Amino acid sequence: MKDNEILILRGGEVSDLLAGREHDVLDAVARAYLAHSHGDSSLPHSTFLRFPNDDLNRIIALPAFLGDGFGVAGMKWVASFPGNVQKGMARASAVLILNSPTTGLPEAILESSLISARRTAASAALAARELRRGRATAVAGLIGTGVINFETARFLLHALPDLTELVLFDLDPARAAEAAARTAEMARSVSASREVSVRVAADRDEIFRTCPLIAFATTAVKPHIDDLSACQPGATILHTSLRDLTAGAILTADNVVDDVDHVSRAQTSIHLAEQETGNRSFIRCTLADLLAGTAPAKRDDSLVSVFSPFGLGVLDLAVGDLVRRRALETGRGTVIDSFLPVG
Repeated sequence: MKDNEILILRGGEVSDLLAGREHDVLDAVARAYLAHSHGDSSLPHSTFLRFPNDDLNRIIALPAFLGDGFGVAGMKWVASFPGNVQKGMARASAVLILNSPTTGLPEAILESSLISARRTAASAALAARELRRGRATAVAGLIGTGVINFETARFLLHALPDLTELVLFDLDPARAAEAAARTAEMARSVSASREVSVRVAADRDEIFRTCPLIAFATTAVKPHIDDLSACQPGATILHTSLRDLTAGAILTADNVVDDVDHVSRAQTSIHLAEQETGNRSFIRCTLADLLAGTAPAKRDDSLVSVFSPFGLGVLDLAVGDLVRRRALETGRGTVIDSFLPVG
């Protein structure tokens, strides 16, 4: 591509380019975490655009640079409007802009809601794989049945070869039933070599009691779970939605995060626990520490482990760069020439 050209990738094209590439996405996300942990990245804090008298809706800017073989800069601009679901629209929408780190010129604009969902799901699946090493994980519970947990189920099936049952719960039973049908269809296509059952739980406590691995992906804006004692000893919680657990619940757990500074803000459960204790000593390590094999040992094997990922912009760059490269290799997308002024 020439310097004044830009590649445009629509949502359907992004979906096609990511089809069947779960292991590539897992690898890209893992490499991005390691590059970030080695300091080969730049990751300013994300900026939240909120609206007067509105605690629910937001648009977030996530700028980042990722080196270590990626060599890409850019920004994701992602909106979360939970009320869209009742309108028959997606809760989240996103655009990703990729820039050259050499010239600063924008090189690609990608519809990014699927990239965002899959990098989030891949992050959760990597955490599950590392935290569940040596532990049987035949059953996973999914609390919240939107796009994020649908994609989390997909990536868990790729990351955990012994996973054979998915249990779903949602406050809306009809939504849960619909999600179960879609998840079962996806599971059949992803795991042809094993049979995976999908069912709906009667209530949230059933998931706590029966599932050694639990993924939260809800729209909660304030903590509503203050007790994890119903969970199985040594259970793993993927706390993707970040605000379901009270500070008290966090402080009883073995805590792993994606980035200590990033997750300790914006009134996340981790941030609330820091405010309560005045420190961050309750955080054991980052996911990158687990991936690199440098994490300190869990102090008590019976503790529930909680993975709290704030969602790092470097992950969007890693997966977006994967999509952009595949598009250029296969001739997908639309190249607009003379996008930038010449001279």
